[in-house]
Amino acid sequence: MASMITSTAWVPRGFAAPFPTKYQFDEEEFERIANLAKLQLDDAKEDLEEAQENEEKQAKSLKEEDKKENKPSGDDGGASDIEIDDDLKEYDLEHYDDDDEPQGEGQSMGMFGNVKSLAYYESNKDDPYITLKDEAEDEDEDREDLQILATDNLLLAAKVEDELAHLEVYVYEDSADNLYVHHDIMLPAIPLCVEWLDTPVSKPGVDKDSVGNFVAIGTFDPDIEIWDLDTIDCMYPNAILGQGGNAEEDKKKKKKKKKSKKANDEYHVDAVLALAANRKHRNLLASASADKTVKLWDLHTTKCAKSYSYHTDKVCALAWHSVESTVLLSGSYDRTAAIADMRAPGEQPLRVGVESDVENVRWDPHDPNFFYVSTERGIIHYFDARNASKDPAASKTVWKLQAHDESVSSFDLNPIIPGFMATGSTDRTVKLWNISAQGPSLVVSRDFDVGKVFSTSFGPDKEVAFRLAVAGSKGTVSVWDTSTNAGVRKAFGQRVPTKAEGEGEVEDRLVGVDDDDSSSSDEEEEEDEDEDGAALSHDGESMDEDE
Repeated sequence: MASMITSTAWVPRGFAAPFPTKYQFDEEEFERIANLAKLQLDDAKEDLEEAQENEEKQAKSLKEEDKKENKPSGDDGGASDIEIDDDLKEYDLEHYDDDDEPQGEGQSMGMFGNVKSLAYYESNKDDPYITLKDEAEDEDEDREDLQILATDNLLLAAKVEDELAHLEVYVYEDSADNLYVHHDIMLPAIPLCVEWLDTPVSKPGVDKDSVGNFVAIGTFDPDIEIWDLDTIDCMYPNAILGQGGNAEEDKKKKKKKKKSKKANDEYHVDAVLALAANRKHRNLLASASADKTVKLWDLHTTKCAKSYSYHTDKVCALAWHSVESTVLLSGSYDRTAAIADMRAPGEQPLRVGVESDVENVRWDPHDPNFFYVSTERGIIHYFDARNASKDPAASKTVWKLQAHDESVSSFDLNPIIPGFMATGSTDRTVKLWNISAQGPSLVVSRDFDVGKVFSTSFGPDKEVAFRLAVAGSKGTVSVWDTSTNAGVRKAFGQRVPTKAEGEGEVEDRLVGVDDDDSSSSDEEEEEDEDEDGAALSHDGESMDEDE
């Protein structure tokens, strides 16, 4: 594995601190980290003790076998059976390698001498022997480098590079066509999903109901880590949702048994595949896992509030309803999507069935009665939630679209522009669609050389409504200004700002870390794709959508 980006998430403008703070490691922070890491340390200690016990038992049994066979003992215990000559006893060779205790009142000298007697100062300004003081200009430059403007967007990318996993925090300056890494966060395991949070979690001195800038990360490990995006160089997350965050409780349980791999109501026991933050009940976070459960977390207490087990296979996608804020849409490898009210955990949810494993689910941001489901066979289904029932076999689609030849690994609906959909696939292409009352039609298809596409997401603010973040298996992320594409201007012309006459324009402008502005194909290929349209099944009938 060389490098890949598994998931991305935008941060709306105005939420990031203008000047992020540097991480401070003090006594209070040390205690917090010690409590959070207590379970992992206990695990390591128990494993070490168990290994030592097994080794001692094995050595003892071998020694007993040697005695029975009247053979000299091996290296493990033979020294104790050797008789030492009287002439050698005075030299005490048995303790030859032992460290001698320091004698007298002399002070031992190490490799670097008596370093303990040296004086240390937190700042060179306090050291009387340093006459060249640090200039304030250096500090101002560092502060300026970290500054995030109110017109900047943050873009979060979960990245795996060789054997290292981390979250890269990008700053996107739309006016300057600039994208760069602001800072990164090291992670303990491969990240699978990322969700931005607008509420503070376990941040000392901050009101729990205030506005924050945090991120939740689900990994191959069963735990969910919560990090503060306004603090750089952090050593440990603000909170861990799962068994790793319940050190005291699990320490008592572990005296009786090891970590349970059986699904339960308190934490996930397998990889976390999807996360969804509730934007109206800001303290609620939903998670989906390979352990076939959906869990609801209270971010104020960092505990699991409720667990749901209405799927029969891995749950891989989640989406909260924009109006009915307690309704959650979920997708699973059991080839169903479920609509459940989190207030009624005992009731069976409404379901719809699809032809293969679900990849992603989305509510229509402009008509909350409808939702989308993508599958591993490259098909997008469009359902009316009002027609859903408890029998998935009875479900009927409004329309379905063969969007790609391979799995639709990601897709997004533009939150600002109605009818604007982007799809990404493992076939390495990104496609833009215009959804009208007659159904979807293809606008343009592009290969941006990001490898297999794992993430496509539109900008969250109206100023960046036409910006699409694209990332994939090659470990690069780029922001595509779709308004610079002729096909997009033709389909959504009334919603694209008019260019001034004579103003320079770059076709398919793409902003990446290396500032690669490229066009993946020429105008003729684009027009051919516009005319070809897409294979569309509407109410069970196949037809071709032409421009």
